[in-house]
Parts: sequence; structure tokens; C-alpha cells
Amino acid sequence: MKEIIKTDKAPEAVGAYSQGIKFNGMVFTSGQIPIDPETGQIVSGDIVAQARQCMENVRAVIEAGGLTMNDVIKVTILLADINDFAAVNEVYQSFFEEGNYPARSCFAVKDLPKGAGIEIEAIAG
Repeated sequence: MKEIIKTDKAPEAVGAYSQGIKFNGMVFTSGQIPIDPETGQIVSGDIVAQARQCMENVRAVIEAGGLTMNDVIKVTILLADINDFAAVNEVYQSFFEEGNYPARSCFAVKDLPKGAGIEIEAIAG
């Protein structure tokens, strides 16, 4: 049975989507841009700060679904500038135990919502 995930530890959905969905023990997050859930604004700072906020938002949705970052099996990262890959990768890997990295895809895209430099979504189970 499908369960809607909603938490105040991640940004509220700003459109016709849920922060995440739990289905058959798996959690699917919506794409998380670097919005601070307390202010509703994109975090200030460079791509490192933005990547960290995205990962915090992803973690909040996964934990609200009853799982942990150790349960993440697939991540998709969208970057406004592929040259940010190395900096984002450093932040990203700090959210996982070494050797327990999920499968991942990373793409450069033309634009992201609200002018964000990064968007991250995950699947956990």
C-alpha cells in the first residue's frame, strides 16, 4: 500500500508532488533542491553548501519513511554545472559509510527549479 511521506525536516512540496512515497518497504524521495526547510529559501553559499542541504533534505525524507541512509540503493544527482561534480561528490560520500555507496547517476542539466545548482533524489529499501 502506498503511503505519503511528509516531514517538516525537509522543504514542503511546492507543487503537485509529495516529499516522498513509501511503498512495499521502499522509500522514493522527490527531487530535493537546496531549500532550508526552516526558511523556505535556497541556502546561501557555494555548491558545497547546496549539496549538503540537498543531502540533509533527502535524509530527512528517508528517515521520515522509517529508513536510514544505509538503506539507500539508488541516487540521482542533477547539476546545473558538471564542473561541480568533484565538490558535490565529496559532500555526497560523507553521507554514507565507506564501501556502502548506493548506485548513482549524475547528469548536467540546463536549469533547475528556483535557480538551484543541484537537485538530488533517492530510492531506499
